[in-house]
Amino acid sequence: MSRNFALAILAVSSILGLAVPVQAHFQELIPSADIVPESGSRTIQLDLAFTHPMERGPVMAMGMPVRFGVLAGGKIKDLKAVLSPRSLEGKAAFTAAYTVDTPGDFIFFVEPAPYWEPAENKWIIHFAKVVVDFGAGSGWDKLVGLPVEIEPLVRPYGLWTGNTFRGIVRKNGKPVPFATVEVEWRNDGSVKAPSDPFITQVVKADASGQFAYSMPRSGWWGFNALVEADKPLKTPNGKPAPVEQGGLIWVHAVDMK
Repeated sequence: MSRNFALAILAVSSILGLAVPVQAHFQELIPSADIVPESGSRTIQLDLAFTHPMERGPVMAMGMPVRFGVLAGGKIKDLKAVLSPRSLEGKAAFTAAYTVDTPGDFIFFVEPAPYWEPAENKWIIHFAKVVVDFGAGSGWDKLVGLPVEIEPLVRPYGLWTGNTFRGIVRKNGKPVPFATVEVEWRNDGSVKAPSDPFITQVVKADASGQFAYSMPRSGWWGFNALVEADKPLKTPNGKPAPVEQGGLIWVHAVDMK
């Protein structure tokens, strides 16, 4: 099924009130490198977009993020001022550059503006983060303190294809038993899913909020833990609607050669 045809079906079905499969949304926060080389440029380019990574789109327009920053050396630095708008498939997205000056693990994070999804009649806020290492190898497991966040139990860089990533889903700092975690590979165009269930992998955390997934291909993998916010937000029509919160971490796998 073509993307345009699928979107047309979704639009018509939404109008008629029919139940249809919905695509998984992922807040991308992708750095130009997850390990900064000791020699050469120390400037990291970070690209932000709200999209469906396995299907390579479509892109949803982002509003100005509520927060954008980095946790390093135990301190959070506000980076919102360095965000620059960009256009991706004609939709609003963002980019930023950051130069690391001292060894350490840098945890970049974003709290995007709430996104209204009319097809699902809910707001979506996915708190995303990614860890970039510069000659440290420690600090990668620190929590930013996001409302929903994945605590990595495996160092989230320097991973081979086939390694298993493990984490704990936390909401307001506490583990979330049996939380749903959606997993998608950021498709480079080399893979076509044979059917819909292959697009988004679904993992369920155990009673302690822990989950695990083995990455079968090199590239960027997004792990998105989904929970419902404690309070609704008003829709564009002024009615209350639920809020889907996601705690998202991006992890890069590399082929062993």
